[in-house]
Amino acid sequence: MFLFVMIVFAILPIISAEKYYSDGIIVTQSDFQALKAIKHDLIDFRGILKSWNDSGLGACAGGWLGIKCVNGEVIAIQLPWKGLGGRISEKIGQLQALRKLSLHDNVIAGPVPTSLNFLPNLRGVYLFNNRLSGSIPPSIGRIPLLQTLDVSNNQLTGTIPPSLANSTRLYRLNLSYNAFSGSIPVSFTQSHSLTFLALEHNNLSGSIPDTWTNVNQSYQLQYLTLDHNLLSGRIPVSISKLSKLEEINLSHNQINGTIPDELGGLSRLTVLDLSNNVINGTIPTSFSNLSALVTLDLKSNLLDTQIPDTINRLKNLSVLDLSNNKFIGHIPSTIGNISRLTSLDLSGNNFTGEIPNSLVSLGNLTSLDVSYNNLSGIVPSILSKKFNSSAFVGNLELCGYSSSTPCASPAPQTLPSSPISGATKPRHRKLSTKDIILIASGALLAGLLLLCCLLLCCLIRKKANWRAKNGSKASGGLATTTGRGAKAVPAVSGTEIESGEAGGKLVHFDGPFVFAADDLLCATAEIMGKSTYGTAYKATLEDSNQVAVKRLREKITKGQKEFEAEVAELGKIRHQNILALRAYYLGPKGEKLLVYDYMPNGSLSSFLHARGPETTIDWPTRMRIAIGITKGICFLHTKENIIHGNLTSSNILLGEQNNPTIADVGLSRLMTTAGNTNVIATEGTLGYRAPELSKIKNASTKTDVYSLGVIILELLTGKSPSEVTDGLDLPQWVASIVKEEWTNEVFDVELMRDAPNIGDELLNTLKLALHCVDPTPTARPEAPQVLQKLEEIKPEMMLTATSSGDDGTAVQEKSE
Repeated sequence: MFLFVMIVFAILPIISAEKYYSDGIIVTQSDFQALKAIKHDLIDFRGILKSWNDSGLGACAGGWLGIKCVNGEVIAIQLPWKGLGGRISEKIGQLQALRKLSLHDNVIAGPVPTSLNFLPNLRGVYLFNNRLSGSIPPSIGRIPLLQTLDVSNNQLTGTIPPSLANSTRLYRLNLSYNAFSGSIPVSFTQSHSLTFLALEHNNLSGSIPDTWTNVNQSYQLQYLTLDHNLLSGRIPVSISKLSKLEEINLSHNQINGTIPDELGGLSRLTVLDLSNNVINGTIPTSFSNLSALVTLDLKSNLLDTQIPDTINRLKNLSVLDLSNNKFIGHIPSTIGNISRLTSLDLSGNNFTGEIPNSLVSLGNLTSLDVSYNNLSGIVPSILSKKFNSSAFVGNLELCGYSSSTPCASPAPQTLPSSPISGATKPRHRKLSTKDIILIASGALLAGLLLLCCLLLCCLIRKKANWRAKNGSKASGGLATTTGRGAKAVPAVSGTEIESGEAGGKLVHFDGPFVFAADDLLCATAEIMGKSTYGTAYKATLEDSNQVAVKRLREKITKGQKEFEAEVAELGKIRHQNILALRAYYLGPKGEKLLVYDYMPNGSLSSFLHARGPETTIDWPTRMRIAIGITKGICFLHTKENIIHGNLTSSNILLGEQNNPTIADVGLSRLMTTAGNTNVIATEGTLGYRAPELSKIKNASTKTDVYSLGVIILELLTGKSPSEVTDGLDLPQWVASIVKEEWTNEVFDVELMRDAPNIGDELLNTLKLALHCVDPTPTARPEAPQVLQKLEEIKPEMMLTATSSGDDGTAVQEKSE
């Protein structure tokens, strides 16, 4: 026995020098040493690598987090959403069997390791959403089996190595949202394996190579996004040879010339975005062959001449945006044949003639804009009722779309002369003494009435002067003492009321009651909260009517003239899920106050996170809130062309029956550029900011959808995004739990009580929310698609909401 023990102790060091054992599974020493080096160079903020012990035990037996092995060799490192920092060790090149490297959605810095080219079995590299810097090693193109390289949303610079195209199996290449410069490598046009090429949001320059070839139909490219760069020159004709293309996005560049007629041969194309360039000419008639096209965006170019009638053959077209060009002629009536059209924008052109009645037949149309053209005639009544007046403004000879643009009544017809007596002269009746007395009495009465009004104004002025001299302490610009009460009469849209001696100006929009500036300034005020925009108050007027008042920070708001123009447009916005702006006040010293409806139930954030243990929120209530918010965002995006830019649960206010209304709508339009940048930075600390905002600084519909997705996750989990969860933000935490297949742990415990009945709805809503918070903006849905999915998940709730007028249209529209 002693001899056996001695033999074992003699052999053990020899074995451990080559391999480590764990539960009968061996890990090679080379791989173990590489993993130790990788751990050393990473910064483990949350201690998630504590399972990576110094003995190597468990490395290939499931004991080491994120490590997978075959025959003792590491084949995968999967550590996404783990809050890891530091850098990736060059020792990773020792893992000769490594097939997958997934470290996305961390805060890893440093360069992309050049040693990756030593990994002959590497198939997937997923390093997106980190802080990597430097350039891409050209040697990566020598990895023979590489299929996916995604380093998007980092801080990479330099030129794109042409050698990347040497990887003959590379089908997905995503280098977007970095700072790459130089030109697009010509070698990419010769790759027969690429199906997904995303280079958007970089600093690429030069022209797009016109060397795409397609010998024996071998090209696989389906997705080509080059938008938001500095590309110039013409659209290459050879792109038309890529017969499998489904999406082309060349927007926000400096591309010129005309649109190649050959693009009409791309029969699989569903999205074509050439917007924000300097393209001239017109829409090729060959586009009538693009039968699969869903989105055609040509806005902000120099396109002229007329829209070709062949466009009505695009039967699947949902979005058509031709705004801000130089189109002329009539709007083709054949557009009314595109039955699936949901969004039509023809604004900012030189269209003439009337709006075609055929547009009325577009039952799916949710967004229409023909503003700022040279249109004339009467707006079809159905369109004027369905769409906001802003869709028609800027056409001087267009009428009937608002109360301020009535159409002239037809001239009264003259009765024909009698054929017997001929034409007769009109008779003039002399005024009687009685008539004269009545007229004189009326004039005297009018004079007395005018005198009474003047006396009343004097009394009010004296009272205001007394208040100015004997006024009480102010609270955030609103006095804590009470003043005259509000009049319970409807306000006239745009009515202006001067505040007397103070010299300020109060402007009312439509609302349940009006009040003078003194009433507002002397109202009892209670601070409700502060934000980057300013301070919000609950103001109680003398007659107990309550309004919400936001005092804007003066240093970040625009000048008075520009401010008034913008706020006048915001005052017209009316939707059940948008907080109504009722008035604004401009003080003599630059004060700017916005007056809104007061919502008694507070914010969604307080509703979810500040309630007592005795208060529960059931699934129908949460779903109703999610649907209402989504409807409001859909309305802003499709009908008002407004990006919210700061959507959080604190900006969702709850009314009766907890119906949600979105606050702070359009405030970004009232702010300077510096002010808006501040708001975006603040939003990021709350966990609602889309990852791309750290680079581009400009909010979009997709960043709003990201914030919407976070709010839906908030409703599902009951967790606040401002709370750090294991060092991750809310979307990262949810994704990590789902990744580990512990999905039930995601949901609020209150919801799990009814899981047997609502399990499918919870899972489908969770899937939708994760789609909304996808790190890649182009992968996220638009708000109307989110609303459609919610309708599919909970159709009976959507039906109830629609019957109560909660679908974003006025109830009276439904009855017509």
